[in-house]
Amino acid sequence: MVYQPPSGARDLLPLDVAQKSWIEDRLQQVLHRWSYHRIITSTLERMDTLMAGGAIASQQILQIQSSDEVLGLRPEFTASIARTAVMRLSDKSYPSRLYYNANVFRRPQEGSHSTQQESYQAGVELLGGGGVLADAEILLLVMDCLNGIGMADRWQMVLGDAGLTRSLLWEFPKPLRGKVRHALAHLDRVALETMPMDEDLRSRALQISDLRGEPEAVIKKLSQMPLDDYQQRAALNLQRLLSLLQATAQKRGLPDRFPIVLDLSLIRTFDYYTGIVFEVIGDPASGQQILGQGGRYDELLSTYHPQSESIPSIGFSLEIERLHQALLPTGQLPKRTTTSEKLVVAESVEVYPIALAQSQILRELNPSAQIEIYLRSPDGSEPIDRETIYDHARQQSILEIVWIRANGSIDVEML
Repeated sequence: MVYQPPSGARDLLPLDVAQKSWIEDRLQQVLHRWSYHRIITSTLERMDTLMAGGAIASQQILQIQSSDEVLGLRPEFTASIARTAVMRLSDKSYPSRLYYNANVFRRPQEGSHSTQQESYQAGVELLGGGGVLADAEILLLVMDCLNGIGMADRWQMVLGDAGLTRSLLWEFPKPLRGKVRHALAHLDRVALETMPMDEDLRSRALQISDLRGEPEAVIKKLSQMPLDDYQQRAALNLQRLLSLLQATAQKRGLPDRFPIVLDLSLIRTFDYYTGIVFEVIGDPASGQQILGQGGRYDELLSTYHPQSESIPSIGFSLEIERLHQALLPTGQLPKRTTTSEKLVVAESVEVYPIALAQSQILRELNPSAQIEIYLRSPDGSEPIDRETIYDHARQQSILEIVWIRANGSIDVEML
């Protein structure tokens, strides 16, 4: 019988782990500089927690039947952190800056070609941060994270506004609204052109689908549409955000424009987003995959709050494995695992205690060093083969052999 990992899961070998850790360490350095603190939430959650706020469909959650209730493996982090913040951080003053780095589990959507059920994410949640300044912080932090791992000029951001787009769809009758939304989400202009609806509604749907491109051009198109007060305020907030990002770039001596495509037809899977939403797309060399995504969710925390108190919040997540794939061709990732610096070799069974003690002394003298003990045959009866030891050291790039002689003396040989 051949034992394989479960469908949709995979094992990470030492080099995979070293490369994944390289990415995570650099992201963590950036997040610490921005005063974000790590949080670890439970891998298992109650189903009502995961389903609150319209975060995800139940069929995408990997469920586990415990003795008295059905639990689910977390499919994303925002709901878990929102629950934790309300229940455990209620006495903490806002804003609260949190980040996470762990695995998530999700069944693929029906019709998806992917079978992956487990993946790794790193991300942040800025809880209690409202307004354009908080939005700008998150978008600049995304850029800083990508620059920090060597992804500069290898991505672009697609930016939308969930609240504004949702309000633009309210004009459509409810039975039609979902179909229009689905067509917009899949950039299916043909479906909009052939869908049975009044010509005025068709024109409106096509206008919304055209709200994609250079931010200034999209804002101009939007301003020419009939907008109610809410839509006008949302459009003004987008203009302020884009102006703030551009002014910040100029102050830092960066290019005038961020790599942003404004897309007001952008529809996210999760229903809890209330303001800006965005996706980070890799360049064609990395397959134009979605490397990360996020947005503003000002009402989600009220779902968990005992008094239904709203707390403005915004966050994003980055897909570690997709970043890994995008970075592989660049040559920046480690090409091998770290190797031992010293090899301790006992010439006889009688000096094993000295070899073990000397290894420990070397580790204490240099806690960051990797010290390896050469393992002989199980009973130690075979004589030492010096050429085999040298070959092992060369293969592992070990530069120093510490010989524990049969008489108990210690010799150091540099290779």
